[in-house]
Amino acid sequence: MCGRFTIRTLASDIARQFGLLTVDELRPRYNVAPTQSVFAIRQREAPAGRELVEFRWGLVPSWADDPSIGSKMINARSETVATKPAYREAYRQRRCLIPADGFYEWDGYGRNKQPFFIYLRNETPFAFAGLWETWSRGSLRMDTCTIITIAANELLRPLHERMPVIVDPADYDAWLDPREHDHERLARLMQTYPDGEMRTRPVSRWVNSATHEGPECLAPPESRLLF
Repeated sequence: MCGRFTIRTLASDIARQFGLLTVDELRPRYNVAPTQSVFAIRQREAPAGRELVEFRWGLVPSWADDPSIGSKMINARSETVATKPAYREAYRQRRCLIPADGFYEWDGYGRNKQPFFIYLRNETPFAFAGLWETWSRGSLRMDTCTIITIAANELLRPLHERMPVIVDPADYDAWLDPREHDHERLARLMQTYPDGEMRTRPVSRWVNSATHEGPECLAPPESRLLF
């Protein structure tokens, strides 16, 4: 799955990598958690191009009675995203890219579980495959998103059986194109990222709490005692 991630990349680098004209300066995030605000790239109608928008992490389908359902829908499985009612319309025409430069997974159980930071071998930013949706009732409106997951590669399988789908930069246009509805083509964009291109390292248990932020989340395990 994907339950926490980082995005510490400079706004100028995000603009360059994702083909955005301008991006306002962004606050570094070391522990992005479900139900928090996240930034994502979506395609606007031509000729406007791509835009960086803010979503609440945890997709709320337009037909949902209670928006709290979003806390249970932070991830969508690649194998069923085209058919599951909660995701299928968003998958058809409301796909997005969620910038990140690393994510977390845990080994063990309870208070002793050890967090690991997962990142690309070349330490560059990347993009999760995401979906977005708008929910509204009366004057209340929410724009929400989810991250698509797939079977984990060999590097990550000891930590979790699932991992987020990371989109190849060459496929950004195809993934964002709302006119692309062919499931076979889209499915080819949702692949398990090669384990040889990724790295992991243990980090401080400080990150275990979703309320904690800052560089300490990425500190070595022995550098902070929490208990």
